[in-house]
Amino acid sequence: MTEFLTKQAFLEKVFNFEKNKEWKFEGDLPCIIDFYADWCGPCKAVAPVLEELSNEYEGKINIFKVDTEAEQELAAAFGIRSIPSILFVPKEGEPQMAQGALPKHQLEQIIGDVLKASK
Repeated sequence: MTEFLTKQAFLEKVFNFEKNKEWKFEGDLPCIIDFYADWCGPCKAVAPVLEELSNEYEGKINIFKVDTEAEQELAAAFGIRSIPSILFVPKEGEPQMAQGALPKHQLEQIIGDVLKASK
């Protein structure tokens, strides 16, 4: 199940950018963060794919969504200029950003390569 994050939840579950200058992941599982907006067509196209992946990788990765309209400070903190922007956050190492509505097979490849997760 994808979870919608507010700034407060983001600070607790992903990265507390108010406390830490350097990247420090706060989560237990690698995660994907979908920066989206309700009016964005490509965002609507990728949403069901992320929901499928959430079910297929349950217990292995978390999938979060951030509404860039409601959470403008979060979007600004990550320099989101176009949506959808999808942030892949491994347990160890730096997160990687991908832009656009990627097809499922490409998302799965990044999950394997960056998040080191398999079904």
